[in-house]
Amino acid sequence: MSNNNTDQFFKDNVLGHPAGLFVLFFTEMWERFSYYGMRALLVLFLTSALLDGGWAWSREEALGLYGTYTMLVYFTPVIGGYLADKFLGYRWAVALGALIMTAGHAAMTFDTPTSLYIGIACLIAGNGLFKPNMTSIISEMYDDRPEKKDGAYTIYYMGVNAGAFLGILLCGYIGETYGFHWGFGLAGIFMFLGMLQFWFAQNIFGNIGLSKKQQDRIPTEEINEKAPTVSDAVQRDRYIVVGILAFFTVFFWAAFEQAGGSMTIFAKDYTNRVLDGTAATVFRITNTLITVVPLAIITYVLFLLFRMTFKKYAVSNLFLGASFVIIWGIVIWMLKNQFNDSSTEIPASWFGILNSFYIIAFAPLFSKIWESKFNPPASVKFGIGLILLGLGFGFLAYGSTGIPSGAQTASVSVIWLILAYLLHTLGELTLSPVGLSYLSKLVPASKIGLMFGLWYVAIGMGNKVAGSMGGMIDKITAEYSLTTFFLIFTLVPVGAGFIVILLTRKIKSLMHGVH
Repeated sequence: MSNNNTDQFFKDNVLGHPAGLFVLFFTEMWERFSYYGMRALLVLFLTSALLDGGWAWSREEALGLYGTYTMLVYFTPVIGGYLADKFLGYRWAVALGALIMTAGHAAMTFDTPTSLYIGIACLIAGNGLFKPNMTSIISEMYDDRPEKKDGAYTIYYMGVNAGAFLGILLCGYIGETYGFHWGFGLAGIFMFLGMLQFWFAQNIFGNIGLSKKQQDRIPTEEINEKAPTVSDAVQRDRYIVVGILAFFTVFFWAAFEQAGGSMTIFAKDYTNRVLDGTAATVFRITNTLITVVPLAIITYVLFLLFRMTFKKYAVSNLFLGASFVIIWGIVIWMLKNQFNDSSTEIPASWFGILNSFYIIAFAPLFSKIWESKFNPPASVKFGIGLILLGLGFGFLAYGSTGIPSGAQTASVSVIWLILAYLLHTLGELTLSPVGLSYLSKLVPASKIGLMFGLWYVAIGMGNKVAGSMGGMIDKITAEYSLTTFFLIFTLVPVGAGFIVILLTRKIKSLMHGVH
């Protein structure tokens, strides 16, 4: 027998998956709202002039802090995963992490260096408890259904990006229009609401996510036997596969995370964002559609969850419903303001929503592909993801060819950012949620929290490299060109992608039957 008795979760399902997956979906959605809402503003806030409400830092200084912050955000999950595995249990770790992050966002509403660093420290610590243990709960939930894990993680990833989409859109708009600290504060409100909806619905998971001490309080007959472990030699080989995939993950995130750094600077200083006349009207209509349609889809998923869970988890559903009422109110107010303006300046942070919009649009398709006969091996998925990412930077390199060396401003068409984000997103869908799924299949249940933490260390290393490389944008542009800068992020991921594809046969043998 397995340790989860997961059949009960699939009796009451939403879109073919347990209702509990969508409790996690919305919890992660609000956490990502807060994280990406803050991330969208951080570099803009630090580099903006004092008269514009910023701190007038240099690009190198701002991207240095950004890289360190995003690195530590992904390093602390090792500690959080260990604490959850040994002491707290996944559910308590998630709730405590969310509370600490709420405090961090609250601190960032104050305009002092001390409050900024306290806020960042809380966000780093809270994320360490939250991040690995959300995915660990999913791993336990699907222990008996490994064939559905890729699809489950892709749906979960859709929740991640729904939150990122709304966070970047709304925190970015409010921060750039009314003051950066108002945007930071809005991020904290939804982090708090996300924590409450998770806390009051946690019984939906049964004994999944509880610490060993908490499980000991449950009558013995309610806990099933542990699944047999594989031999040491087989498990060692599977750990090697995790290490290989983690290595290539560093390359992916070192390039992908330019979105919050050099790509944001490119949007702010090198892109023509002021629109008039027909162009402004087209943008307003397009922005309305790409805002309202995804939000309507997510609201429909909310309705399906309510229909399945409201009787048992009314308090959780009420907090979740209230958060959506607030979101719809802010969205309508924002869109009304934009239509009332005679001309439109696209916020620099706005381009970040394209990644999330594309994921919301394409995640269901990818989920179906991974559950079909066309599902390729893990290494091929990673390779395709890296190649697509590199090609996205190829568009930016081409779009920058007319910018002279050392230029601090330009007026490039927005089309290059739009195309770059499309390919980056397709690459992300091919690699990131699939990486989480394979990790959960290759690692024994007793080590899953710690191993998810180590996986996030690899992502953190990529984030730090992203900040360091992004901080060189002025030096490389001055000595060579902006095209050269973006070509680096074209060639390296593409090369890494072809290498990991060539390793397919070896990786497949080391996985010992895991698909």
